[in-house]
Amino acid sequence: MASATMSNSPITQVSQTPVQTNLQPQLLTRLLLDLRGKRFSVDRETIMNLPESVLLCLFPNGLVLSRQSAALSDGGDNDDYEELYGVDFDPECFSYVLNFFRKASEDFYGSPSSPGLLHYQSHLIAEGGSPTSDYGSSQSQNPLLSKQAIIVLREELEYFSIPTPDGKAATNANGIANEALLELKRKCGNYLLHKRNIFTALQRNVNKENNIAEQHLIDMLCMSGFDRDDEWGYRALEPSRCCISSIALVLLKTGINHVVDANGDKRVNVDYTQMSTAQKLLLFWRKPARKCWWDGVEVNLAEEGEPAKVVKLWARRVWTLELSLV
Repeated sequence: MASATMSNSPITQVSQTPVQTNLQPQLLTRLLLDLRGKRFSVDRETIMNLPESVLLCLFPNGLVLSRQSAALSDGGDNDDYEELYGVDFDPECFSYVLNFFRKASEDFYGSPSSPGLLHYQSHLIAEGGSPTSDYGSSQSQNPLLSKQAIIVLREELEYFSIPTPDGKAATNANGIANEALLELKRKCGNYLLHKRNIFTALQRNVNKENNIAEQHLIDMLCMSGFDRDDEWGYRALEPSRCCISSIALVLLKTGINHVVDANGDKRVNVDYTQMSTAQKLLLFWRKPARKCWWDGVEVNLAEEGEPAKVVKLWARRVWTLELSLV
């Protein structure tokens, strides 16, 4: 984990994905992935466009996208050979990411029969983004002009249930949880699973600690594409673990606005204040950053008609923030 941080941000930069693109004569064009029993055939370009933080989860030991031996290539016509990679990652979450990125790319770049957003804002690239060139004189200096930007926010939540003093929920001498304790963990997990609002826990921490940097983070994200009452795009319990994984993807508000005039023609105008805010998120382009904090609440797990059953529930939340350009 690197130590670089964004100014006034409570998020710490982390290392990039150990994905290797060893440029050998024969590059793998497609990968066959087995995600917990569900298979995906994904082309190389799609894999390389995925967020770094997602790639780290998919391939924690790195990925070589070239044939390295005769076992992978016979030197003949087997160019479409697909090696199967077993991946411990939620397949529904992977589908959510693939579908979002695919639609974002199609809307931005369009097709031969239907021009995308890039077609209407192409003149901004030549102008450098603004008449005064405050945002770079080329698309390399300001990639927001020519690329679709997506904010990627992930949460890994590990929770710990504190049993009530009645002793029913406990572990035996070997440290194995009894059925009452397992049921307590399941109920706590379901309780947290349905708390889908993205910013509630972090805002609670801000209110408790009066953390200005965390409030700045929430404000920045809500100015850049999120709403304060947004929910996670995908959220699920990890199998056989007291852990919940969540992810939310939103298009970055770059300040480039496409409007339709009275004649039905599409026009483009630029909010340069919004563009300036959006460029701050470029600090997280290909540089995922993390924030970790503890969150403790008391919850009543009693069913309707039962006496109150209040337990203490601790959660260790790890957020990963990143910007992707497709």
